[in-house]
Amino acid sequence: MTPQSPNNGPVLRDHTYDGIQEYDQKLPNWWLFTWYITMVWFVIAWVAYYQLNLGESGEEQVDKALANIKAIQLKELEKLTDDKLWEMSKEEKIVSAGAATFATTCVACHAPDLSAHINGVKLPGQPLNDTEWKHGGNPLQLLNIVRKGAPDVTKGMPAWEPQLGLNRVVEVVAFVLSKHKKGEPITLSADSPLKPGAAPAAPAPSPAPAPPAGK
Repeated sequence: MTPQSPNNGPVLRDHTYDGIQEYDQKLPNWWLFTWYITMVWFVIAWVAYYQLNLGESGEEQVDKALANIKAIQLKELEKLTDDKLWEMSKEEKIVSAGAATFATTCVACHAPDLSAHINGVKLPGQPLNDTEWKHGGNPLQLLNIVRKGAPDVTKGMPAWEPQLGLNRVVEVVAFVLSKHKKGEPITLSADSPLKPGAAPAAPAPSPAPAPPAGK
């Protein structure tokens, strides 16, 4: 920094505020060149990304990262088996995480004790604490119904994977399995679509068309 005064001392402004005088020195060259380079880089980046569409935008980078995460999740999902899910149901950390998600997401339909009843009142969900199941009681069947929802969402559970993500869905399934024993007898409920000869679930109704204008 080169002072502007002839005696090479600091240059002070006449203005004083709260007993403090201000310096009136030239900015250091390194600071000025850093600022100039930043401005030039901004112009180059703006032209490259927003005018010439060179490189990936922030949105494209996020989409690619999400696609990579989805691919990893699908690869991990292929490794899941009934035995693996039973093993996870014995891991305290996984079960605790699943219990926390269940307490905030699932109790409204399945009750805190998984009975689907509160004070004798039947809740919308299916009981999860017995051996009777509507959509199958094997671990992978449980995982599938929580991930994708019931075949008829107007009468059953919605898909939870889009909201919770695969990891939390697996944790919830592990928590439910922790209330059961491997090898216990499994029965299908009377209205189970998995029973031989059961009618397929009706698709969700389409929304009614809008009335013509002026009516």
